[in-house]
Amino acid sequence: MQVNQPDNPGFTVQQRWVLGLAAAGSCMAALDALVVTTALDTLRHELSASVEALEWTVNAYGLSFAVLLMTASALGDRWGRRRVYSAGLLVFAASSAACALAPGIGWLIAGRALQGLGAAMVLPLAMALLAAAFPPAQRGKALGLFSGVTGLAVLAGPVVGGAVVHGLAWQWIFWINVPFALLVAALVWRKVPESKGAPGKLDWRGAVLMVLSLLGLVWGLMRGAHDGWFSGPVLGALGAGLVLGAAFVASQRREAWEAMVPPRLFRSPVFAAANVAGFLMTASLMGTLFFMAQFFQVVQGRSPLGAGLSMLPWTATLFLVAPVAGAMVARVGARTLVVVGLVLQGIGVGWVALLAGPQTAYALWVLPMVVTGAGVSMAMPAVQSAVLAEVEPGDIGKASGLFQTLRQLGGVLGVAIAATVFTGAGGYASAQQFSSGFAQALAACAVLSLAGAAVALRLRGKAPISLQPTGVKV
Repeated sequence: MQVNQPDNPGFTVQQRWVLGLAAAGSCMAALDALVVTTALDTLRHELSASVEALEWTVNAYGLSFAVLLMTASALGDRWGRRRVYSAGLLVFAASSAACALAPGIGWLIAGRALQGLGAAMVLPLAMALLAAAFPPAQRGKALGLFSGVTGLAVLAGPVVGGAVVHGLAWQWIFWINVPFALLVAALVWRKVPESKGAPGKLDWRGAVLMVLSLLGLVWGLMRGAHDGWFSGPVLGALGAGLVLGAAFVASQRREAWEAMVPPRLFRSPVFAAANVAGFLMTASLMGTLFFMAQFFQVVQGRSPLGAGLSMLPWTATLFLVAPVAGAMVARVGARTLVVVGLVLQGIGVGWVALLAGPQTAYALWVLPMVVTGAGVSMAMPAVQSAVLAEVEPGDIGKASGLFQTLRQLGGVLGVAIAATVFTGAGGYASAQQFSSGFAQALAACAVLSLAGAAVALRLRGKAPISLQPTGVKV
């Protein structure tokens, strides 16, 4: 099927189905990453979970997501994006049930790792389905709407998580995924056309090397906060990850056009810069989210629902700003939106860090949370558009998978850095001690966001949207 750039800028009925169902699956996966944040304090008490166990509850999801995402993306290119996307939704439903039935923190962490597998089959394929269905002139608007709907997860995640934990039990934050995932999977099979990437054999050698490399790197990042960055196991894991990563890069050069991550993608410095900016953006975001809801509960004594509602000035802007920012990409260019957005996120997070304290009035938090949310929602669709604009249609699945992998690694790094700083500067013994660690952790997250803005200066201005061919073969 040939999808050409229409004279009418509106979306077709089929495009609307693709957009809605791609966003629905991504919204569910993003919701489950964030809904846990308001349950962390409850899990700490009910399951006697340590800070390290709480970190694993969040990062087990990101770990399996990061190490399996590129493989899932490659399978989608080979076997069909709709097929793998639907299978990922079914895996997500089954693993959510396993989390809800977990008798202890260890089983919950294992269930979260299985959820990451399902998410690895959902998120990159959602972007690939969108890119295949929308020509370049419409893609920025589609990605903005996609980010806005996915932003519902950010808007609803802390509130839904807090409401469910407060009114029912923490297990229900996982049960709600099961019927939703099954319904979306059924509709995807009926309404979304199948699409594939460039033909060729599956790069199994590259897949194994990438999984092992990322496993070593991510495990080292997650353990560094607790064992020390210069401890033997951490250095060994990071070193093994780097060696295997070098072997992966060498294998990709030999595989040429059949590689999982073709070296030709990185001939564009814009592609590389967009991926690094996305990495640092997510590192700042996830590091902040890990502690934000806990602050409202531990320091200010709010319920899980109250903590979720307290975050609305931040999360609501993600839903409101992202669609507008996505529609502006073609007019003002990705660079302006990404740079300004990440600067705003850095300023907002740093502002919150300065205000952190047991006696700070909540009203003083509202404006910096709005600034933070507006910044990240401005940057998110623009950096996604910048990545996809730099690749050929046949490489969209691989580029999307790489972008999502790096974002997940950024999230793991952000949580690891925030936890390391928090542990060194504070703790849970008192409200003042938590506030001290929280302030230092958020200051580090602000630096990550500003570093991303500096990298984003290498992006193009208004050019990227016009670089792609006007037709996308599916």
